[in-house]
Amino acid sequence: MLSWVGIARLGLVQMSLGAIVVLTTATMNRVMVVELAMPAILPGLLVSIYYGTQFLRPRFGHGADQGGHRTPWILGGVALLGAGAIGAALSVGLMEKLAWAGIATAVPSFLLIGLGIGAAGTNLLALLSVRVSAERQAPAGSLVWIMMIFGLAVTGITAGQLLDPYSHARLVNVTLGVSAVAFLLSTIGVWGQERGETRSIEKKDGDFRLVLKELWEDPRVRVFTIFVFASMLAYNLQDLILEPFAGHVFGMTVGESTKLGGMHHGGALMGMLAVLLGGTVLARWVTVPVRVWVVGGCLLSGLSLVGMAYGGTRAESWPLGLNIFCLGLANGAFAVAAIGAMMGLAREGNDGREGLRMGLFGAAQAIAFGLGSFAGTALVDVMRLITAQDALAYGTVFSIEGIVFLVAAVLALRLTSPNAAADVRPALMPGE
Repeated sequence: MLSWVGIARLGLVQMSLGAIVVLTTATMNRVMVVELAMPAILPGLLVSIYYGTQFLRPRFGHGADQGGHRTPWILGGVALLGAGAIGAALSVGLMEKLAWAGIATAVPSFLLIGLGIGAAGTNLLALLSVRVSAERQAPAGSLVWIMMIFGLAVTGITAGQLLDPYSHARLVNVTLGVSAVAFLLSTIGVWGQERGETRSIEKKDGDFRLVLKELWEDPRVRVFTIFVFASMLAYNLQDLILEPFAGHVFGMTVGESTKLGGMHHGGALMGMLAVLLGGTVLARWVTVPVRVWVVGGCLLSGLSLVGMAYGGTRAESWPLGLNIFCLGLANGAFAVAAIGAMMGLAREGNDGREGLRMGLFGAAQAIAFGLGSFAGTALVDVMRLITAQDALAYGTVFSIEGIVFLVAAVLALRLTSPNAAADVRPALMPGE
């Protein structure tokens, strides 16, 4: 089993993935819309290509299961992601000269980005699931995700300094540099981490469709996959409507609403740190089961969203900043605890199918993220059109989101219920 140093090394891979992705979803997005005056739907459609590839995650995990090695899939995925990001940067410059050619170049580039993220991310979590001891899985998920946030922050700050004054050549050079550093850090992260873990399942189980069908017939896997989809859908429904809500309902300026986004991320970071500390420092005196973090995080997230819906009707006195910080705190704790639960269920059975299980869970998560971003904005637009009242429109969406979180909490509890499966061992417990 990996030491904390080994876990932190694997965290370098997650940090690298985030560092490259932030250039494509934030920096290049802004350049297309602002500097090139392209319609905002263009980067939206390009990002949807990335999400559209995520249904292949189970196939990526199964391929690694069959081969017995995850390192080539992880490093190959990072390389594909870097190549896609570089292609996307080149396409941005080409858009200014010949729009159709730039868009035609961007499409396969974002396809590579999605394939790279799917291959590397799925097998990174699968490797963590088999190399991290059961009692460390939730705090390990926290550490890895905190490192990813650190990578996002460092890349954003560094790239921001290097890109001024902006030019397309600078964007390409910065993307090349970030991709090269990311591949180097990923190599350091995975080198030698698979010692003693080379294995593959029997040849008769090799047909992907048959193995996937057999896996889906497992009630615990099926319930958990639905839980991941529901919880991550709820998690992302508010992502693109939070700041517009602050502006429309609370009359906040751009700067004020941007600070609210920072409070949400700050709360999420605190929630992740709470899970990390709970599984390390506090574990000497008291053990907090992973299911407590998962269910508690879902419940608090749901209550926070209902609070935001109610607060919209009391905009003059409602402590919106505190409300959003609490939402972030609950989101962060629930999200990394859910990752720990994923790792625990992925390794269950010791049948060499960790990659396929993690791919199934990862596909549910990614598809829910993409659908959530679209559904949240679409629902707000429809409700504003129907009601002509901003507080009611946003409040309705937040209430629906809160209900979905409560449904996710019930699904998480079902995993410990005798009705969920004949085997009633608590899947979300950290150690057995």
